Amino acid sequence: MPTTRRTFLSTAAAGAAVGLASNTSQTAEASTRFGPNDTIGIGLIGCGGRGRSVLRQHLAVDGVRAVAVCDVHQGRMAQARKEAGGDQVAAYGDFRKLLENKDVDAVIVATPSHWHVLATIHACLAGKDVFVEKPLGTSIGEGRAAVKVAKETGRIVQFGTQQRSWEHYHRAAEIIQSGRLGEISEVKVWDYDYFYPGFGNPPDSEPPAELDWDMYLGPAPKVPYNPLRFGNRHYWFHDYAGAWHVDWAVHHYDVVHWCMGVKHPVAAAAIGGRHAFKECNSEWPDTFNGILQYEPGPVAKQGFLLQYTARTASRAEQRSHGKRFFGTEASLILDRSGLTVTPEIGKSGEPESFRTPESNHAAAFIQHVRQRTKPFGDIEEGHYSTIPGHLLSIAYLSGNTIRWDAETEQVIDNPQANALVTRTYREPWTLDV
Repeated sequence: MPTTRRTFLSTAAAGAAVGLASNTSQTAEASTRFGPNDTIGIGLIGCGGRGRSVLRQHLAVDGVRAVAVCDVHQGRMAQARKEAGGDQVAAYGDFRKLLENKDVDAVIVATPSHWHVLATIHACLAGKDVFVEKPLGTSIGEGRAAVKVAKETGRIVQFGTQQRSWEHYHRAAEIIQSGRLGEISEVKVWDYDYFYPGFGNPPDSEPPAELDWDMYLGPAPKVPYNPLRFGNRHYWFHDYAGAWHVDWAVHHYDVVHWCMGVKHPVAAAAIGGRHAFKECNSEWPDTFNGILQYEPGPVAKQGFLLQYTARTASRAEQRSHGKRFFGTEASLILDRSGLTVTPEIGKSGEPESFRTPESNHAAAFIQHVRQRTKPFGDIEEGHYSTIPGHLLSIAYLSGNTIRWDAETEQVIDNPQANALVTRTYREPWTLDV
């Protein structure tokens, strides 16, 4: 049975996560400076399509080799091992065993989102540097816990918001921060996809023999196996992800924060529903809209509104995953294909476009690992970039417009909504928050 808003709220409020991250046997080693000719050994945790792609990006960097791979699905693990070098690459079904491998210097965490934080925390405590995919967990409290451990252990932790390594995003930030757009009062970001008529409604069943279903669930509630809960549809279930308004839109929030010079909103509201899909047992809405309010900052002197839209049954626009900054002098539209600045009606000038090829975010991570320097897009920036999506989730699930205290990272004057700030973990997994 799909989780409803009411059952989700009651489950989340049932208890608080306590204790230190479960079953970690090693503590962080002293930070090691790698020489320019030293080989860095990489371990991959999460061998789905995204994980294998990110591993290939790392292996394209000089002086990097694959040491180990890990997945709860034997077939995926075997495929990653084959691509990474075959029998010379170690393979594990439990990421904690991979972290015991002394030849692993750094790990890629490319699991489903509900494992991002625990894998990162365990890796830091085991003395490994981390490239962690976005978003940073399935709740705000998890992200803060990961930031705390990364700082305490001194590990290099880079967040997987690869747009920070693309030149035209840097150009966009320069244009916006220069004041060329004038006074910016509104930013719109969107994710449009075509999944119509939905994902279907397959019944629960026994998990495949090659899948360790209990380990896949990990800190998430114990539920029967369903094929939509595993694979590339897991994004649409509360326990493992936050649909596009969290898992895709974190890229947008990250760029907006960077360009506007802000770190967090102060209020959030959201509405959504099942308006397109036919019979489907996914849980997040197929159509979703949210608004985030930001206080005055270095660019928007009077503050601004960030509007988010997710639509899953009509891609329509050419730029289906993008953002637009609206200023009194001009507007700027930005996505992975490039940027375009368009003068406001009645203002002089012609539209100006700029685009660059994708850069290798992995190369930046390896450079920081070698030099022991802070990444541009480290784990704390990743935490701040994940918060807006989580706040929209909280607003939607609680049915309220919520106000956010960024200092304490708590919802103001709303205990029901505040109960969703940190997820409760299933034993034996625990989180120190």
